[in-house]
Amino acid sequence: MTDAADSLDPATLRGLSEAALDAKLRAFGNEHGAGALPALTALASGAFDRVVRRAAKRALYRLSQRGLTPAAAPPPAPVVPRRPPRAVRAWLSGIDGSGSRAAWILFEGPYGGGALCSLILNDVVGITEVAGGDITKKRLEAELASLRAAQKLPWVETETERALGLVAESLRLHDERGTAPPAAFGRFRPFFAEAAAPELPALGEPDATLVERSAELLALPELAGWFLDPESVQKDALEVQEARESRLVVSDQIKAERQEAILTRVIERELAPDARRRWARRLAEMAWIFGATERPEHEAMARSAAAALAAPDAEARRHPFVRTLAQRGLEVASEVAAGRLRAADVSRRP
Repeated sequence: MTDAADSLDPATLRGLSEAALDAKLRAFGNEHGAGALPALTALASGAFDRVVRRAAKRALYRLSQRGLTPAAAPPPAPVVPRRPPRAVRAWLSGIDGSGSRAAWILFEGPYGGGALCSLILNDVVGITEVAGGDITKKRLEAELASLRAAQKLPWVETETERALGLVAESLRLHDERGTAPPAAFGRFRPFFAEAAAPELPALGEPDATLVERSAELLALPELAGWFLDPESVQKDALEVQEARESRLVVSDQIKAERQEAILTRVIERELAPDARRRWARRLAEMAWIFGATERPEHEAMARSAAAALAAPDAEARRHPFVRTLAQRGLEVASEVAAGRLRAADVSRRP
């Protein structure tokens, strides 16, 4: 407190009339000038009687007429929004038959390490698994080596924007479905505040020759799990089996026509426009994987197959890749019905 403030004891002001207060505070202001400003300002805005506050304000006004005013309060410090940690490295796996893939994203840390966010992303339901936390560079390299040795799908490093965008795309799926990611994602959610869903990959015009060969892709180890969900075609598979084992004397041609009719029905039911777009996107993403792993023939084949399937006028029932996809689903469903496979082991549901 200043000397001027010490000379003005608020307790001495209680009970004074308004005229007496004016006289006392006028004299105080005349005696101390600018030095009276802190004490008068405190009286004018403090927890005092209304009469005291009004008298103090009048005293401040009189001093302002002499050019004496309280110093302006310093402006508040600007609030600088905290930016989310920057992603510095990212890895993606290929896509399995349920539409799931793994993603690792490393965010910068303050002391040379970082925070690793490990996710499973599914193109139907969004984020299905989340793990991760702080990690050192040495531990990261060890984890990567272990993952590459155990990973059945291709595992490639990619631009961070691509991986961030795929997570943003999964979050958009959650919004559309009215669902939420696993609780463990809460820690990492601020890291993706500025991420934007990616544009769909450009596919170009399909090469008809490559489209005709596209069923060959399903013979690759990476696509061994690609087939329609057996549960969704279980009844159709039983019909195929009945047609094959029928005791009626019918020609092989009639049997083949019956099986073709069932296959066509399955494709038309299971490959509606949304499903066609989803399978085309999976093919396009695998084309990128094949390109990143230096397999240009498979890359071109997958891209052409995706482009043909994504076309607005696509006839899925004539697409070689789709026909084989559906046929495999029927065959697996038959194995489940015969008890040779467990339904849970071959389910394609995420």
